[in-house]
Amino acid sequence: MRFARTFAVAAAMLVGAAPAGAGPHEAVDAIVQTAMKAKQAPGVAIAVVSKGTVVAAKGFGLANVEHNAKVRQNTVFQSASVGKQFTAAAVMLMVEDGKLGLDDSIAAHFDDAPKSWAPITVRHLLTHTSGIPDYTDDDFDYRRAHGEDDLVKMAYGLKLLFAPGARWSYSNTGYVLLGILVHKVSGEFYGDVLKARVFAPLGMKTARVISEADIVPHRAAGYRTVGGALKNQEWVAPELNTTADGALYLTVLDLIAWDRAVRTKALLKAESWAQIFAPVKLNSGKTYPYGFGWFVDEFAGAPKHSHTGSWQGFRSAIARYPRNDLTVIVLANHAGLNAGKLADVIAGQFDPILIEPAPKPITDREPTVTEKLRDLIGHAAEGTLTAKSFTWISDGDLPTERYAKLLKPLGALKRLDLLKRREMGDDRVYLYDAVYADKTLRVRFAVAPDSRISTFAITEKDD
Repeated sequence: MRFARTFAVAAAMLVGAAPAGAGPHEAVDAIVQTAMKAKQAPGVAIAVVSKGTVVAAKGFGLANVEHNAKVRQNTVFQSASVGKQFTAAAVMLMVEDGKLGLDDSIAAHFDDAPKSWAPITVRHLLTHTSGIPDYTDDDFDYRRAHGEDDLVKMAYGLKLLFAPGARWSYSNTGYVLLGILVHKVSGEFYGDVLKARVFAPLGMKTARVISEADIVPHRAAGYRTVGGALKNQEWVAPELNTTADGALYLTVLDLIAWDRAVRTKALLKAESWAQIFAPVKLNSGKTYPYGFGWFVDEFAGAPKHSHTGSWQGFRSAIARYPRNDLTVIVLANHAGLNAGKLADVIAGQFDPILIEPAPKPITDREPTVTEKLRDLIGHAAEGTLTAKSFTWISDGDLPTERYAKLLKPLGALKRLDLLKRREMGDDRVYLYDAVYADKTLRVRFAVAPDSRISTFAITEKDD
């Protein structure tokens, strides 16, 4: 829920070239409109904050196609996983209140939790290192109402993927539990905590938890493309749009106010902010570039703090480039538009230092890894992927049919070009171009210390 899974097969998001001699505003307009056209996206809202000054905040296209309502600064979008950083803030407020400790066992707050949960801490939930699997798989019934007790019992039934702290694995389940934990220790629904202690003090006037029943002025509708036709978002039970893994309504104006708080280290103590933006340390002593509700990585050689989201016909991104003192916010109402990619491209228009060159092939010094990937792609094309090659993936999580449908028509793989190699946590992560006769795909591939595969994701080259 709220975030694209490792195995999502994304279509390309085309980024248009800026008109010759255009300034950053004209260039951004052209880039956004080109991206919208390529993905059949009805609407996008963006904001750019440079050195604390809002230099752009505007909407493009339609918030609601059926009513021909335009996107404006005050158009309300679903947050998707961008909402996780607000859950993290609520948790840190509880920590500062003395109601929670980051290294508390969560089993102390969930009395009937499985014994395997005893080593899991609040910090593990915040950093996606708990080992609790993501509940958002193809077997989950999104149309059935799930209250907090139902979601906790569901989480109890999930077998841990790994020992807490051993690895990083994105888990919406962990953030659902954090919201319930805030409720337990504060006595208030996590959304009410956010309203009183985050949104109101920061002037986030329209931020709130999603409600289908309430009248929400300027609410955008979410969309997707099916068989070339624009469709409304898929319906889910209203209770599932109130959980703490990313179920907020936000405008770009709300996120501008939030960015101001993050930039000035408001609301929380300085030591709390420091922990939020510290990469998590795994049991091995190595770090993974994720803090509390934020990725803490690099882009174009500069630090980047960011998060993206994808849920129910909406895509979202907030990207902060601290060294450049620049923030870009993108909210879109189409499931296919890559808001994170668009944010990076927009950033480059306002600060050319943030224009990242397209990756080029580098020397392949690990041919056995490349051969392992070639073999895996062959199985993917034939629809014969099995979980035994992977570190913690079950057969049900493998996108076997989708990959076969994508790859088999392309024919023989001509070559694999290695573009990047890096370490993330204990894993070695590789980026390749998979070159076919008439098409080139981008492949992200990672190998765990036990030589099994921890990541295998295929996208269109430009996504």
